[in-house]
Amino acid sequence: MIIHKLLYRYFKYHDDEVFYLMQAQDSVRWLDQVGVALKPGVEVLDLGCGHGIFGGEFIKKGCTVTFADDSSYIRPEFQSSRFLTINLDQDDYSKLGQYDLVILSNVFEHLARPERFLDELPKLLKPNGRLYLSWTNWFSPFGGHDFAPLHYLGPRFGRWLHFKLKGKWSDHVPYAGLYITHIGRTLRMIRARPNLKIYRRATRYYTELSFLLAFPIIREFLAWNCVLLIGKKKPA
Repeated sequence: MIIHKLLYRYFKYHDDEVFYLMQAQDSVRWLDQVGVALKPGVEVLDLGCGHGIFGGEFIKKGCTVTFADDSSYIRPEFQSSRFLTINLDQDDYSKLGQYDLVILSNVFEHLARPERFLDELPKLLKPNGRLYLSWTNWFSPFGGHDFAPLHYLGPRFGRWLHFKLKGKWSDHVPYAGLYITHIGRTLRMIRARPNLKIYRRATRYYTELSFLLAFPIIREFLAWNCVLLIGKKKPA
């Protein structure tokens, strides 16, 4: 459980590189725990990679990491790795290739077309490949991102009130870069696709309390970030 450490780091230093490194290291720990192989020869795609901090932790494990985003923001130490440009809402995913593990960390809630992402996902996975999907669900205390917790007053009014209180608009704009995502709806979207299967699900940052995901409605508020391990469904 690292939620208390993340909160301390965030309120003292905001979302600096160490904050994201802590998240990445905890995710690697969880993947190891659930039996996902992280070793030399494993091909990983860090999708929506940002600065590449997450993928960098897999490089340390010996994995071969490909970074992908709409533009390259990756740190200098990762620039020798392969980088591909993609718009996840518009482009054909097949140009990215197939991988043993695909990482989509805190990107899903920024997709205008999450259903399309799930439709395209099988193109990215090898037969036994897995997707690590993690996102901040809307009713999480941080669901509004930089105007949380005012998002509980509504996506538009909450952001407007943030402007009135802070004197500046939040960077994240609902329905234009930040989209309302719910755990229940996402689970239903995945289960509606006959070629996909959820192998694991957890409450990120405090995976010891993952039983909370078994309770509809409650999970939307108590799971501050949901993580799913998804793969192709094997033929019967």
